[in-house]
Amino acid sequence: MAERAMPSFTKSPPELVERFGAVMDRYPDAERKKMFGYPAAFIGGNMATGLFADHWVVRLPDDEIEPAKAGGAGSFEPMPGKPMKSFVVIPEADVAVDARIAGWVERGLALARSMPAKK
Repeated sequence: MAERAMPSFTKSPPELVERFGAVMDRYPDAERKKMFGYPAAFIGGNMATGLFADHWVVRLPDDEIEPAKAGGAGSFEPMPGKPMKSFVVIPEADVAVDARIAGWVERGLALARSMPAKK
């Protein structure tokens, strides 16, 4: 059986990693660990938000995905053509504004809290 080559991902910019850490410090119930080598936050084992390359992504309920995209969020495709349907890319302008990024993060955390904990 042939070995499959793993895709190589671009590292997140240090300032984005620092921003993620500073924002997530406000949410002590969120467990931080790496997902695909990037910082991410989980509740009960369910990913709520995280970084991917130079993007900050958040998990939203299905009925909030299209309105979020209409409001400027992007489709999250870690591999081109393979979107992760429950996640969106937070608009870059919102990442730098405390109230805006908090709104996105809190939506992701609320969804993760509502999901059954993983064993």
